Parts: sequence; C-alpha cells; structure tokens
Amino acid sequence: MQMTFKAAVAVMLISSSWCSVSYCYQLPEDLIIIPEKTNYQQTSTHEDMMNFVNAIKAKSDLIHVETMAVSFENRELPLVVLADPKVTTPEDARRSGKPVIYLQGNIHGGEVEGKETLLLILRDILLGDKRFLLSDQILLIAPIYNPDGNDKMSEDSRRSQEGSPKLAGSRRNGQGYDLNRDGVKMEALETAGLIKNVVLKWDPELFVDLHTTNGSWHGYSMTYAPSYHSAGHPATSDYTMNTMLPEITKIVDQKYDLKMYLYGWYSLRNGWPPKIWRTYNHHPRYLVNQFGFRNKMAILSETFAHDRFYKRIQSAYAFASEIIEYTNQHGREMARINRAAEEETVQYVLENAGKVKKGVRFRMVPLDEKFTLRTYEYKPYVNARGQTKFVRSGRIVEIPDVENHSRFEAEVESTLPRGYLFPAELGEITEMLARHGAEVVRLDKAVAVGGEEFIVEKFDRSEREFEGHQLVRLSGTYSAATRQFPAGSFKIDLAQPLANLIFYLLEPESDDGLATWNFFDDYLIERNVESEKVAFPVFKYFEMEDK
Repeated sequence: MQMTFKAAVAVMLISSSWCSVSYCYQLPEDLIIIPEKTNYQQTSTHEDMMNFVNAIKAKSDLIHVETMAVSFENRELPLVVLADPKVTTPEDARRSGKPVIYLQGNIHGGEVEGKETLLLILRDILLGDKRFLLSDQILLIAPIYNPDGNDKMSEDSRRSQEGSPKLAGSRRNGQGYDLNRDGVKMEALETAGLIKNVVLKWDPELFVDLHTTNGSWHGYSMTYAPSYHSAGHPATSDYTMNTMLPEITKIVDQKYDLKMYLYGWYSLRNGWPPKIWRTYNHHPRYLVNQFGFRNKMAILSETFAHDRFYKRIQSAYAFASEIIEYTNQHGREMARINRAAEEETVQYVLENAGKVKKGVRFRMVPLDEKFTLRTYEYKPYVNARGQTKFVRSGRIVEIPDVENHSRFEAEVESTLPRGYLFPAELGEITEMLARHGAEVVRLDKAVAVGGEEFIVEKFDRSEREFEGHQLVRLSGTYSAATRQFPAGSFKIDLAQPLANLIFYLLEPESDDGLATWNFFDDYLIERNVESEKVAFPVFKYFEMEDK
C-alpha cells in the first residue's frame, strides 16, 4: 500500500525520520525544512535555505555548490550541482557524457513551493533513497532564484494562497523587476547570472521553472507548459509537449493521484460554462519560452494557488521528481534531439537564406482538438442591479468541448537572411547579443553588400510603462538595397546555433525583440523617426563572400 503524503508528513513530524514505502532514514535536525518545522505555517527565508544547503553539503560527497549570481540586496544565489561521481566543472560534466538538467524555484518571491520542493529533492537524492537519479544525469538546482523577493514577506503578497503559509514574499526582485519578463533585456542581476553561469557555462538540456498560479480556480493540482517555439526549431518543444509531458502526467496520476493539465485560465465574462482555455504568451521574455529559441527543452510548472501549502509542496514534489526520473532514463535521447535541432538550425540558414519567411509577430490560436476541462463549478445569479454574477461552489466538475488556445501562428513574417550588418555606434546591441551567447564579429575592412533595408514608417511607443520600459512597435516595409559598411562595423552570420533567437531579437517588427525593449530608440529618435521615415540600422544580407 502506498503511503499518502499526509501520512508521510505525520511520520516526519512525530519521529524526525523520513519514510517511503520501502525506505527510512533518520533526519538530522538541520535538514528539516522550515515548513516541516512549523506545521506548514512558514516558508524558508534566504538564510534558512543557505543554512540547509551548507548543512547538506557537509554530509555528502556528491554535491558541489557555486554562486550563480549575487542579488541587488547582496544575497547569494547558490547553484547546487549533484553528480555521482561528483563533478565541479562543466568540463567534468562534458567528459562524463551525462546530460545536464537544470531546475529552479522561487522566480517570483511569493511562489515558494518550488524552493521547498527542491530542498526536499536535494535531501532525498543525497541522503535518502533517490541516489539512483544520478546514475545517468547531472542535476543543477537553484532553490531560490529571487532571494530579495523571497525575503520581503507579508500577509498580503499572495492572497490567492489564503494564508498558507501565513507570510510569503513579493513577486519582484530587489531591482523591482519581474524576473520572468526579463529574458530578452537581461537587466536583472539574476537573469544575467542565469544566462552566463548556467546556460552558457553548463549548457543544460532541460530547464524546469517551478511556479504557483495567480489564482484561477481550475480543478488541477498542477498545470504545466512546454516552451512555445513560435519562430524557433519545433523539435524540442514538440518532444516536450507530445512525448515527455503526457508520459509524466500519466505516471503522476497513477503514483500520486494528482490531476495535471496544460497551463491556462478562463474568464467568466462570456458566461458559464467556459468555452475557451488560454495559455500565456509565446514571447522569449519568459525564460521557459526562450529555451525553445536556444534549441533546448523547457517546462513551466504551476502548482494550484488555492491548495494548502503542504498540498502544493506535494504536487510540486511529485511533478519535479518524476521529471527527474524521466530525464535520468531519457536524458541522452533528449540531448540528441537538442543537438540535432542545433545542427538543423544552422543547415536551414545555409540552405534557405533569402528563400523563406519566418514569423516575427504571433497570435494565439486553439489546438486542433477540444478537451474536457476539470474545474470548480460556478453558479450564476442575478444581483439587485439585474446583472448576472457568479458564485463558486466547492464541487469540481468536468466541462466538455472546451477550446484550448495553446498554439501560436504567425501574423507577420519576415525573410530569413544569411546575416545582419550594423554600424559600430551600436555597440550596445553587440554587447547584448554576446551576453545571450551569439557570435558577433567586427569587419576588418569596408564592404559593400546587397540585401534588404527596413524603412520604419511608424514608431509606436506605449505611454504605459512595463518593466521599466515603454514598449515599442515598429511598422514599415523592406526594400532591396545596397549598403556600404566601413571597417569596424558589426557582422552577425546566422549560420550558428542561436540563429532563431538572433533573428527574433534583431528583426524590427518582432513582437519581443530588442527594438521592442527600446534598444534602438536613441538611434531612431535622433533621426526624427516620430515624424519621418527612417532606415532601421540593422541591415539584412543574403550572401556575402568571406575573403
């Protein structure tokens, strides 16, 4: 008989030991997490988490800890590396031949289940019965990605969690940014550290980002999403969506009796029962989506905000541990798919530059098949003003024939070039592309090259600020042109693995590119773009002789 989660919790609290069906071990006091110590009334502070990491590091020879970043308020973001045998460098990892898998929690400071779950996973792998999960993979674990937000605890920051735990952190980091909107502009110290010290350094095959929903009353213990590939190579997202996640969903249901489905929400504005379920946007500003542009796999994990704290931890633990079991068995296959996506991305540019168009602006559309939605029931009533309102019952019902808007199709496309050229004065653009991992070179002599020039005809800048920016939307037309670029100008050849990301960042009409985030504003405004047509400074070429 499988022990329930509540029974396992009772064993922990009564005897200070951990038990599964077939295994028990005595827990040292310094490895009991704060929720366990407080009957799930409190969550760990950054100091609590660091104490746990340091304590478990002293008890195992399979753990290496390094610093991913230091936050604005001077808190360390530890990156815990688990391997059997121990590895301490990316070179060690590559020599082992094992795939690297990265999991992070607490990107939003009040969404604390991932943080606690990852500490439990560390404990169970290093001291419990899950050491076998290191047999054919290397795990990178960042329990607390937003330490500044985590420690700004209050009763009001996560009302949808209904006082469970009593205090939770704030959504934003110490600089005031939403870290899950920073993937393109990389202004947050945490984002810069993630890209530099995890993505580019350790090259993980899978990114798992552990969240909690903002309050939608669906009927699932857990919802999830793959990386929405949009303009990226489809293979990595397709594998995650069609092979990996369905298998894990089935296993979690069988082993834990937890229901999971694709992340989304619905509105009652169009009445009850709901007919449309919508996911979140495809933009690479969301870290999970950006991994698709990087030819990697990614999973967004969202526990149900209205479950009690211990149940949210249970759901996150079930999902994350089964992901790790899956990657331990299939990680090498996943790595082969990712490598093939990289190679095919380069080859696609070599064979199709100037011949095909790719999406740069997308709209959300429904999947081909409708589904049966599991949700809490709502009952309509008419208030004193004659308005139809809804009250939620405590009953979970199933609603058939619901459209799932979890796919994106292009509404604006642009021709795929062989590469781009831009003037030396745009050094900030070069720096940003390099920080993302793109290869950019300086011309050592002047060139005259034919290609396409984008003429900006409309410059729309939002009056409303978003993440410290007034987002820009450019409209215009491409036309054939020949341009002179002096020595010192920058060239970026798209025949490289990050071609899809570079394309999305540099295309002027992209809905989440560098132009969107104001990187070209100064250049364009100096040339009176608000009243005149202006040539966009990034020039698209289709072939160029290298001499």
